[in-house]
Amino acid sequence: MANRPVNKNLLRALPSVDALLRRPEAVRLREKVGAERLANLAREVTEALRAKLQAEAEESESTNGDHTREALITEAVRSLERACERDAAAALRRVINATGVILHTNLGRAPLARAARRAIADEAARYCTLEYDLEAGARGRRGARVEQLLAELTGAESALVVNNCAAAALLVLTVLSSGGFAIVSRGELVEIGGDFRVPDVMAQSGTRLSEVGTTNRTRLSDYESAIDEDTRLIMRVHTSNYRIVGFTAAPSLSELARLAHDAGLPLYEDAGSGALVDLSRYGLGDEPVISESIHSGADVVTFSGDKLLGSAQAGIIVGRGEIIERLRRHPLYRALRADKLALGALQATLEIYRRGAHLEEIPVLQRLSITREELKPRLRRFLSALRRKLEHESLSFEIVEGESAIGGGAAPITRLETLLIALKHSSLSPDALDRALRRSTPPVVARIAEDNVLLDLRTVAEDEEAELLDALIALPA
Repeated sequence: MANRPVNKNLLRALPSVDALLRRPEAVRLREKVGAERLANLAREVTEALRAKLQAEAEESESTNGDHTREALITEAVRSLERACERDAAAALRRVINATGVILHTNLGRAPLARAARRAIADEAARYCTLEYDLEAGARGRRGARVEQLLAELTGAESALVVNNCAAAALLVLTVLSSGGFAIVSRGELVEIGGDFRVPDVMAQSGTRLSEVGTTNRTRLSDYESAIDEDTRLIMRVHTSNYRIVGFTAAPSLSELARLAHDAGLPLYEDAGSGALVDLSRYGLGDEPVISESIHSGADVVTFSGDKLLGSAQAGIIVGRGEIIERLRRHPLYRALRADKLALGALQATLEIYRRGAHLEEIPVLQRLSITREELKPRLRRFLSALRRKLEHESLSFEIVEGESAIGGGAAPITRLETLLIALKHSSLSPDALDRALRRSTPPVVARIAEDNVLLDLRTVAEDEEAELLDALIALPA
């Protein structure tokens, strides 16, 4: 059947791009998105409206007479406003994390301590002593203060910082074992996430993989038998995002260190999440403490800055001074080194550890250490405020038992007992309610289970509670 033509008068009534951009609403939007971006969105809106009229003409006997010029202009303006909202929503934005996942990779992992945020805004974001020695009045070493703090806190001889933990592993393997073999247990050939696989990183570094043992059991003798004249390195990888339980065996780090050093080889540990202090009281007994790895004989250790350490994204390398200097001199280091913002946040965070105030000031450790019983009065106060301010009965809520998660690939079998706020809405499905919360300002990210939208205040900062309250009050009746 031939396409039914659109009423020509109606097409003439469609607002032009220029006419749409002259509307007062568009003038206000221009200040937010810029003239060129707004013009592009206006073209998309008018073309979409034209296509809609054509589709309606093909599907209906109507000649589109129910569309007036004023109605078309109004629809175009609304479409332009929605397009600008979608455009803004794609930008990096602060959200309220009510999921209960402390190190939520999709939400930026570790939230920074106040001191770290101030360091970025007040120090690192301006001209700063990134590579300048004020005492000498000459060029200094990038990240010198951060490296000093890392060495002090871990007991290592020296330290280096690159842009993430995968980069740290790539640099270590390139410098220490390129052209030779690195021995790794089969049970440690992990995929961390985002397609980061240990064997792939080894291949990119020019290192050949020497697998030993089995998935669940690797003995010291397996490593010893694999050592030959082409071996450059023994590597141990902390399996941060999974655990093998039951019939397992693996040599201790100190046993591997003795074997490596007797053979004249360096021992490298990829420790993953980067615990600077013992977190076993919070169920993280399997997470290696970096200072203990150094004390046990590891020559070089790499770990993340934005996981259990609680700072900015970074790959941190600590170990023997001679090895760190070899890494620093390699051309690859310049391509991988951290920027001034990350170094500023790291410096402030490490200063907190040195003062012994980490449990009080670092958000990740605060949220990890809070107990279910400590959460209870906070939930009651919050729900009491919600009851007082809520002007309709469409939203119902109750406190239910639940679990929080560490996240970020750390402690996969550790669950933290928590109390949750379970939400239901009389006219919105759980998915619609969840979507409405994500569209609030700031967006609220929750989780859904058993037809409830669940909020976990463990991961909501206390100074965000008023905003979360406003988002719930603003939900439709």
